[in-house]
Order: sequence, then structure tokens, then C-alpha cells
Amino acid sequence: MTTDTAKKIITSICPTCGCSLIRLGIGSDRWTTTTYEGKEYFFCCQGCTDLFNEEPPKYLEETKDLVVCPTCLAEKPVQWAVRMEIAGWEVFFCRCPYCPEVFAKDPDQYVKRLQGEIPYDGVFGQAGCCSSD
Repeated sequence: MTTDTAKKIITSICPTCGCSLIRLGIGSDRWTTTTYEGKEYFFCCQGCTDLFNEEPPKYLEETKDLVVCPTCLAEKPVQWAVRMEIAGWEVFFCRCPYCPEVFAKDPDQYVKRLQGEIPYDGVFGQAGCCSSD
């Protein structure tokens, strides 16, 4: 159960492929951007930016309800996630029973990682993802 005062975790998800930019290890120095209807969107690579620009409403609809588990960084539709409040944060977890337990041990570290406030190489490390040359 969550309250109206729970803090929201802000993280970037590529609206074209639905990948968490943090999970991919893509920070502001590597992501690409575009603006649509006055809002700036962040992408994992130029290819995703180009696809998005062809049909923004399609991609926004497909990814609008995605959330990211702060522990394992899995992307899930919100209806498939487990919503909890831990340490004052509204958190959406994958369905793994282990992730909330791990998060509760050090919520600040997981929140900061998900918000891109601490370095994280991502699941591919220095190899990158589709944005690699």
C-alpha cells in the first residue's frame, strides 16, 4: 500500500524500445533526445530516436505504463509490477520476492542508481548496447 506522500522515483525509459536507460548504462553523456509536443524524451541510441520521430504516438502508447524495478532493473508494465512503499518511496518491483527485501536494506543506493545519480555501467558494461559503434 502507498500513500499520497510517497516520493516518486524518476527514471528514463527509451520510449521506442522500452529499455531502462540506467539498465543499459546510458547516462546523459550518451543518450540522444528529441522533443515532441513540448516534452523532451531520452533514447538509448539515434536509431530509436529516428524511429520515434516517425510515429511518436505509437511508441508513447506502447511504453506509457512501463516501470522499472529498482533492484534488478527489469522493465514491466505497471499492471504486472508489485507496488509498495518502502522508506517513504513509492516503488514498483518485478514479481520476484527477493527484490523488495534487497531494496529495503539500502533504499537510497537503489533510488540513486535508478535516478542516474550514481555511476552504473549497465548490464552490458563498457560494451554498451545498440548505441555502441
